[in-house]
Amino acid sequence: MNRFTGKTALVTGASRGIGRQIAVRLASEGCLVAVHYATRQDAATETVASIEKDGGQAFTVQAEFGVPGDVHKLFVGLEEGLKERTGTVDLDILVNNAGEMGGGVSVENSTPEQFDRLFAVNVKAPFFIIARALSNLTDGGRVINISAGLTRHANPAAVMYAMTKGAVEQLALHFAPLLASRGITINSVAPGATRNDRPMFGDPETVAQLARHSAFGRVGEPSDIADVVAFLASADARWVTGAFIDASGGSLLG
Repeated sequence: MNRFTGKTALVTGASRGIGRQIAVRLASEGCLVAVHYATRQDAATETVASIEKDGGQAFTVQAEFGVPGDVHKLFVGLEEGLKERTGTVDLDILVNNAGEMGGGVSVENSTPEQFDRLFAVNVKAPFFIIARALSNLTDGGRVINISAGLTRHANPAAVMYAMTKGAVEQLALHFAPLLASRGITINSVAPGATRNDRPMFGDPETVAQLARHSAFGRVGEPSDIADVVAFLASADARWVTGAFIDASGGSLLG
């Protein structure tokens, strides 16, 4: 399938984990993908190399979120990369995936600095990325924001993180009518426990414990989430907007 031939995409936080798999998935169907990273240039370059090895097209864009000028820097790099490869700065697909976890901190040990940092990276950056992208997004474009199952599943040690993802879900709800006049859809995807390079996924006991939350008895794989994102990015999802998509493997069933 080449549903995205001739399309362009920006995937934030695409150097590893879910973001990397989303970038690979879109590129595998013909999309030119801007692979954003904050600090892991080596991992981002590796992602691009993997895409190109399989015949896809991609380039890296660097910007650290949560610091002054972050979104401006992101779009300077994005537009330079797009212009060089396509002759335009048009963007068809935006995936706001980058974020900081910030879990494992008790409420009593939480600090205003941690709170501000999480909201700057997880909420402020996606909001202003969407706002800045309005001049680049093509009619019929797609915006997909990665949320988290923790907005529906209580964990007091991750309350600040869950709050940021709850705010992210509001982006889809309230931007949907604004973007609909141009045929642009915007939706939220909420993964559950999904395998990544965090040390806990190297511990079989922890993985088994996390797997019990899913109706399928396993943890998610990045490809599970990437496939959902690919659907929402496609023409098949033209009638889905402002939606919350539970991609937790049935972890939120009760």
